[in-house]
Amino acid sequence: MSAAVSVTRLDHSSAELRSLAREATGTVACRILAIAHVLDGASRAKAAALCGMDRQTLRDWVHRFNAAGIEGLINKAGSGRPPALSQEQTAALKAIVLAGPELTRDGVVRWRCCDLQDVIATKFGVALHERTVGKLLRRLRLTRLQPRPHNPKRDEAAQELFKRTLRPS
Repeated sequence: MSAAVSVTRLDHSSAELRSLAREATGTVACRILAIAHVLDGASRAKAAALCGMDRQTLRDWVHRFNAAGIEGLINKAGSGRPPALSQEQTAALKAIVLAGPELTRDGVVRWRCCDLQDVIATKFGVALHERTVGKLLRRLRLTRLQPRPHNPKRDEAAQELFKRTLRPS
């Protein structure tokens, strides 16, 4: 038989907790209901079974509720991995991409992820994988679509004349 877990925070009655559970969503509502069952005197095993969780899980949620109240029952987002480039570096990279490469300076006529990978490594001292560079470009809302290349010796007047004299078939 499992021992009862005790709720030491008595800010809300079990009826108030049930009312708050109606307003909450998903798993938070389930956690609030489990704590309401515990306040009503249900054993840890019974309260956990009624809310579809394990006894140990209910115990953990009760401890979090005792420490922080209803806010303690809400999942917190993890900090995650810090970005490889700072905001200033990211803004500088976007400016580089928008300005475009120069053949004499950069050795390329259009940016590819592998080219930008080298630029990032030399300019910022950060080694990124080629796919990470692609994801970074997507986050900056830069598309990888390239305009069609054109001949630098093209004749605009000849093209317009051709378009006007072309007969539809």
